[in-house]
Amino acid sequence: MRLILIRHADPDYSIDSLTEKGWKEAEILSERIAGINVKEFYTSPLGRAKDTASVTLKKLNRTAIELPWLREFNAPVIDESTGKERHPWDFLPGEWTKIPEYYDNQRWYTAPVMRTGPVYEEALRVYNGIDEILKKHGYERDGNIYRAVNPNTDTIVLFCHFGVTCVILSHLLGISPVLLWHGFCAAPTSLTTLVTEERRKGIAYFRVSSFGDTSHLYAAGEPPAFSGRYCEIYDNMDERHD
Repeated sequence: MRLILIRHADPDYSIDSLTEKGWKEAEILSERIAGINVKEFYTSPLGRAKDTASVTLKKLNRTAIELPWLREFNAPVIDESTGKERHPWDFLPGEWTKIPEYYDNQRWYTAPVMRTGPVYEEALRVYNGIDEILKKHGYERDGNIYRAVNPNTDTIVLFCHFGVTCVILSHLLGISPVLLWHGFCAAPTSLTTLVTEERRKGIAYFRVSSFGDTSHLYAAGEPPAFSGRYCEIYDNMDERHD
């Protein structure tokens, strides 16, 4: 079985849709997905993901199943210094790297700041959500592996967001999402692909074959958007610093 997680195209967050570049990216992406035999499409309920998916779905005359838990990871926490809400998946390196819990897949959500919001509850929604999809398609979770109840070579596609993608990967691979949130970057319309390996009959594990793949954009002569990245060097004020 193949699982493809697609980050939405270049976003216009102010209207929860896409920029002009984003719509172009979505069109290029649709050409790539059109060449894949997809069993089922799923999408986040947020506009930027649905709009990205809409180009592919229209081209293929297909529909997608909308899943509330597939929206961007929504568990605001309280910033210790400002007392205001913030995302739990964006901390400065000088902050999060000092906290041992963040390196532990079983303890990352027990760090003090994570306890100020519904982080664990939201993570469970994502864990349970992806497990329900996989069960529907023949793979049932059993501890840290999956039972291949109905082994297959189907492909399913999820149009979603970077933050929630990392939580899905953390569940499938047993890695703290904090390391994924801060150590990996997936550009808009990038594909992250996992494929099952069933080295013993009936026992499957998901293995990443590619992360953040934007080869379709390069092939079309379209540079990936900078969205999701921060300045490569601090003195470059033309790149994101916040």
